Amino acid sequence: MSELLSLKNKNYALSGGTGTLGGSIAEYLIRNGAKVLLLGRSVDKLKSKQSELNDIVADSTHIFKVDVMNEEELLAVKNEIKRQFNHLDGLVNLAGGNIPGATLKPDQTIRDIAMGDTQKVVDINLFGTVTPTVILSELMVEQGYGSIINISSMAAKQSISRVLGYSMAKAAVDIFTKWMANELASKHGDRIRVNAIAPGFFIGNQNRRLLTNEDGSFTKRGNSIIKNTPMGRFGDASELNGMVHYLLSDASSFVTGSIFDVDGGFSSFSGV
Repeated sequence: MSELLSLKNKNYALSGGTGTLGGSIAEYLIRNGAKVLLLGRSVDKLKSKQSELNDIVADSTHIFKVDVMNEEELLAVKNEIKRQFNHLDGLVNLAGGNIPGATLKPDQTIRDIAMGDTQKVVDINLFGTVTPTVILSELMVEQGYGSIINISSMAAKQSISRVLGYSMAKAAVDIFTKWMANELASKHGDRIRVNAIAPGFFIGNQNRRLLTNEDGSFTKRGNSIIKNTPMGRFGDASELNGMVHYLLSDASSFVTGSIFDVDGGFSSFSGV
């Protein structure tokens, strides 16, 4: 493999690495010679994913129990990563998602939204990205290099019904990505980069019932998305891996502050 694209012997921290998309990315990274450091709140989920990944590549995966919105816990993790591994080559911020109270039902109006749940969704999707980026990037500043990938969304680019909190948070992630890219490159050198990936529609545990019925057929919302996706299908989790690889590797050494759509054409199509 070209040195530009090599991930071998690199250390990558992943929040949300036990989910559908994060799990696929974690497996891809270890199969390409990297070590994965999984960050999360659930020890059971972390241990289960670690066991699964270490069965594929021995000693490839390490876990850190941490709330990615807790500064003190993240500072402790930062110090432990430095002690154990000496360097951190990249960070992928996958923590996020939605909760039922922050998602309007088809027959509800904005007056029915649960403000508390909406704020929780903003917190995990926005500050669950901001806080680990600010703290773990300190390691990259010290060593003089590193690549950070945030996760945006189609909901950051245009109005998508029912998911107000998620949309607001992901739009904020976009500007944070650009802001942090400028901050790190202009003050700490051109080898520290921050970009984001905006996935289209992938079926995972959190949105399965929103997009598919129990018999596997598409819901009304699922059909609407497929109708507005030129490729005519949902994405497979593995289809994010190529973009992750590119942005983590030296092949993207002059790329920072950008948001990349991986969406089957959804964002390019007007529906007409």
